Amino acid sequence: MPVSHPFARAGQAIGLFGGSFDPPHPGHVHITRQALARFGLDQVWWLVSPGNPLKAHGPAPLERRMAAARALMQHPRVKVTDIEARLGTRITAETILRLRALYPGVDFVWLMGADNLAQIHRWHHWRTIFETVPVGVLARPGDRISARMSPAARLYAPYRLKSGDSHLLGHAPAPAWCFVNVPMTDVSSSEIRARGEWDPARPT
Repeated sequence: MPVSHPFARAGQAIGLFGGSFDPPHPGHVHITRQALARFGLDQVWWLVSPGNPLKAHGPAPLERRMAAARALMQHPRVKVTDIEARLGTRITAETILRLRALYPGVDFVWLMGADNLAQIHRWHHWRTIFETVPVGVLARPGDRISARMSPAARLYAPYRLKSGDSHLLGHAPAPAWCFVNVPMTDVSSSEIRARGEWDPARPT
């Protein structure tokens, strides 16, 4: 395995937190820390994506976003990685399948905000995600009702863990998912870009 890939041992539970991180912000850090505490995870990996197929305009250069993410996310159990670019994967389902092949015996968990649960049915091969790894969902302001009524939530309702059992998610067999309400910071990457606080061309 190339040394550029994060290290994980068989038996560990690794949360995968993917996104463009354009830019990364304290809300991402908060979600990550909450996921570590709530879902029984040994590590969380930030998967800084080459680009988002659902977005019309491309993000800032990957190197810029990686540098900003590493400067912001300081935690011994969190790894910031560009493994999707190294693997050549562009959709989440494919990334998960490749990681499971690369790391036999490691239990991966897909992490996302409730806003993503509300629209994950638009993702390519989204059912493969739920059928392959457990999914941890953290509520963001204003997204609770739409997320719980989403096609994905309704389809996989029989496999939902109670929030009191969230610590079991890390090693739960798929399909399994858990929705937890946590205090959230109301900030988004799009708002930061709109305010002109993120210059993608500026070196970190």
